[in-house]
Amino acid sequence: MALLQISEPGMSAAPHQHKLAVGIDLGTTNSLVATVRSGLSSVLSDEHGHALLPSVVHYNADNSVDVGFDAQKKQNQDPHNTILSVKRFMGRGLKDIDISQLPYKFTESVESTGMVQIETRAGTKSPVEVSADILRVLKTRAEQILGGELVGAVITVPAYFDDAQRQATKDAARLAGLNVLRLLNEPTAAAVAYGLDNASEGIYVIYDLGGGTFDISILKLSKGVFEVLATNGDSALGGDDFDQRIFCWILETAKLSPRNAHDTRLLLSKAREAKEWLTEHAEANVSCMLSDGDFVNVTLTTHAFIALTATLVQKTLSPTRKAMRDAGLGIEEIDGIVMVGGATRMPQIRKTVAEYFKQTPLTNLDPDKVVALGAAIQANVLAGNKSDADLLLLDVIPLSLGLETFGGLAEKIIHRNSTLPISRAQEFTTYKDGQTAMSIHVVQGERELVSDCRSLARFELRGIPPMVAGAARIRVTFTVDADGLLSVSARETSSNVEANITVKPSYGLSEDEITQMLKTSFNSAEADKTARMLTEARVDAGAIIEAVTTALAADGALIDSEEKNAIEAGIQRLQTIAASDNADAIHKAVEALNHATESFAAARMDASVKKALSGKELNTLNL
Repeated sequence: MALLQISEPGMSAAPHQHKLAVGIDLGTTNSLVATVRSGLSSVLSDEHGHALLPSVVHYNADNSVDVGFDAQKKQNQDPHNTILSVKRFMGRGLKDIDISQLPYKFTESVESTGMVQIETRAGTKSPVEVSADILRVLKTRAEQILGGELVGAVITVPAYFDDAQRQATKDAARLAGLNVLRLLNEPTAAAVAYGLDNASEGIYVIYDLGGGTFDISILKLSKGVFEVLATNGDSALGGDDFDQRIFCWILETAKLSPRNAHDTRLLLSKAREAKEWLTEHAEANVSCMLSDGDFVNVTLTTHAFIALTATLVQKTLSPTRKAMRDAGLGIEEIDGIVMVGGATRMPQIRKTVAEYFKQTPLTNLDPDKVVALGAAIQANVLAGNKSDADLLLLDVIPLSLGLETFGGLAEKIIHRNSTLPISRAQEFTTYKDGQTAMSIHVVQGERELVSDCRSLARFELRGIPPMVAGAARIRVTFTVDADGLLSVSARETSSNVEANITVKPSYGLSEDEITQMLKTSFNSAEADKTARMLTEARVDAGAIIEAVTTALAADGALIDSEEKNAIEAGIQRLQTIAASDNADAIHKAVEALNHATESFAAARMDASVKKALSGKELNTLNL
């Protein structure tokens, strides 16, 4: 007989209550919010029927803030206080961005932890604060339409966003009052939307060209399991770069001198309009009045536009080839190509993709909305509205993570394209006798030397029991969560002394650094291997020199002066050779010193045994 649990009035758990959760595509050009209602995902529109919210923020003199279309109207009149494409500044420092064509006054302070700041009439604003203003509007829109408070949101990020950029996105959401259920890679979100809506299975390429970023991901879809096989991309390549090419063409064609901030923003707006017009037309007219009275009236043809942007289109194919190589796939094994991002509407993009993959890309879902729709599906699952767990996402990490070992070597703990979430541990030891602390230096990249990788964080493990070099066992654990955020812990196994850190670097990798890391890792593989062998040889040489020198100081009286002189000569010879670039010569010098110390080592062993046995009778020993 079943027992019934009776609740007090008003205290029912309401098991069938639908929790309000949304998916948000925080884009460079436009942002969207979507949700799942009656089992279907849909984008939420504002009171004017607009699904897209321009990612534009304007700060007024009375400290009020305009976001979206209202802000967009003021971008030409007040460019210094109207922020566009803020996504490109997330998690970045001044050295990471090109400010030559931007109308903003940038600063970078210690308080901002290295991230750029933008001076406006409303005060200094960080990219996190500007993004929070955009997210706040989307949150309000969703709550007004859904009629209640949100329990959380899944926010999408480019697959190639590094740790700092992801953390900045989470910080912006927190500032906007949103509970982040998960950060989801944009290509994965698109695959979720496309795969579930079309019941597709097989291997799919997600070609995602947005306003400011390019991602290429290869996913395997099978019965609700979305496994990312490989990812690559460029975190600073997007539709904005196509606008910039048209802007430069306008200046050259109209024979214009460098313009002020007002005219630059006006011409960039006209360039974007021309780009969008050429998606469906053969030519676009660009006409406007500049601040000095000059009138611009030029016509851009589709043929000229394709020629202007050919290098940008080809720039997307290099990451595509690398992703295919990483996944170990051939063109013939791809079942479909999903086009994501408004920039993929350009005919030359679709033509290039079709020619490369030898098949027509899939475009039956709106490329502007597909990411938000996929995020909404995942948010619905994470909020607990979907009882059957038939959606499993297996994402990957784009760049390897590791730490610095003695000699400046980078030891990889988690390799790139490893499935997330992931935890990996590796044991290390001390280098010097009596060492009681260890500095842990966390790095990111594909190269063998720390100097060629990006530093993420440093912390110290203290309280290690003093032991001889090599006796301590330090277990270092790297954990990357489903959002792609890293934490590192270190523990000495005999004493259980532990230290840990959640990695929050000052700012992220520049666009060139991310792609260059992978490029140079392939091009420099042989040189890296040689450099690593040399460094390891030098570390071995240093260790034996220190050990032998310490032994001579303690027990040099056990050998005659001739043997002692021979050992000291071997030490000097090894020190000289260790300064060279010949790893083989260093190894030979190490072997020679080992050979020279053999009788000395035997004498030390005999002395140690005699000391241990001194004063003891033979019959008292356990033999």
